[in-house]
Amino acid sequence: MDRTILHCDLNSFYASVELLSLPELRESGKPVAVCGDPTSRHGIILAKNEPAKAMGVKTAETIWQARQKCPDLVLLPAHRDQYRKYSRMVNAIYDRFTDLVEPFSIDESWLDITGSMHLWGGDGKAIADRIRETVKAETGLTVSVGVSFNKVFAKMGSDYKKPDATTVITRENFRRLLWPLPVTDLLFVGGAAAKVLRSYGVQTIGDLARFDPQALVAILGKQGAALHSYAAGTEHEPVIPARDLPPPKSVGSGLTFRRNLLGLEDVRTGLSALSDEVAARLRRHGLKCTTVQVTIRDPGFRDICRQKRLPAPTYVSRDIADAALELLLSSWNLKQPIRALTVTGQNLVDEADAGEQLDLFAANAAPHRDKLERLERAMDKIRDKYGGGAITFASTVRGEAGSSQRQDDVPPVD
Repeated sequence: MDRTILHCDLNSFYASVELLSLPELRESGKPVAVCGDPTSRHGIILAKNEPAKAMGVKTAETIWQARQKCPDLVLLPAHRDQYRKYSRMVNAIYDRFTDLVEPFSIDESWLDITGSMHLWGGDGKAIADRIRETVKAETGLTVSVGVSFNKVFAKMGSDYKKPDATTVITRENFRRLLWPLPVTDLLFVGGAAAKVLRSYGVQTIGDLARFDPQALVAILGKQGAALHSYAAGTEHEPVIPARDLPPPKSVGSGLTFRRNLLGLEDVRTGLSALSDEVAARLRRHGLKCTTVQVTIRDPGFRDICRQKRLPAPTYVSRDIADAALELLLSSWNLKQPIRALTVTGQNLVDEADAGEQLDLFAANAAPHRDKLERLERAMDKIRDKYGGGAITFASTVRGEAGSSQRQDDVPPVD
């Protein structure tokens, strides 16, 4: 028996959340985009609403590029705490319909309703429509839902018609609906794979499905086999609920700054803010890192990356910031400008298994770290109650941050 899988995709999520508190702007139909720094021509577009999308505005392009296409674009700053709040609210609604809910990103989730359909009338489309109505009534947000017999086609169904729509992809109609689409519309077909596939005459999803699977493996390796199964409709990966998902392999945070960083004070401030964010998310996951990595980008968009092993696992921001600063000072001339920084905690271990390494020369290291951990957990509680900006370290209060990017093995939000 076929499964019934839903893919729920919140429409223009960041922009829609921002517009909840701006009803006049929402009703105006004006093009709106959310960006890291509305005052900077070089800030990055993080999300856009449907009118902005219709004008050709794209996620990840600069404000300057977006305004060339859409001079009347309304820019709004990002409020990440609100996005997390509404994401939790919407996923709690999904949990009412099934216990098999797998988040794909902050605004997308798969639901396997095979075992609970009988509780909701037994029809996948009707259940999808009910979910859309419930989300809209309780949050003010709209969601597009794909209904299909596997995860990939359900995802493509939610992309097929937007906003606020349900699309059903069946064994009878998937060739007609999906196979004529460009191969780049298929999940996980990136630019590099598409270029290779085009060189072999593969332009559409149907071309890929009809291509010899053994030849695809010879061309693309294991990825070739996976992509063929996605196109042909033979993919059958399970929906894995959040409680059963493996922990992230790394947790990182990056910032593109309003102005280039110059000198020790600028660098220390930037690294402190990023390390604080990384540490907070490590604590949220119940993980500690044993390696810190720093990525430095100059104004010419050239990157260098350095990492070091820590003496003991940690989720204390000071430990991460100290290691990050040491890495930067050993590999960068502070007289040279820095456009962006990323700090990443790697080689993660569960906090319960992160035993303190013996340090015969610093007997008080463990008690001192315990105090810092209690302090930062207290800060977490204050932020959870009053918002992310309610409390921070003095060294990070500079107002120099521009657009940011979080990295914890989660695909980016559009």
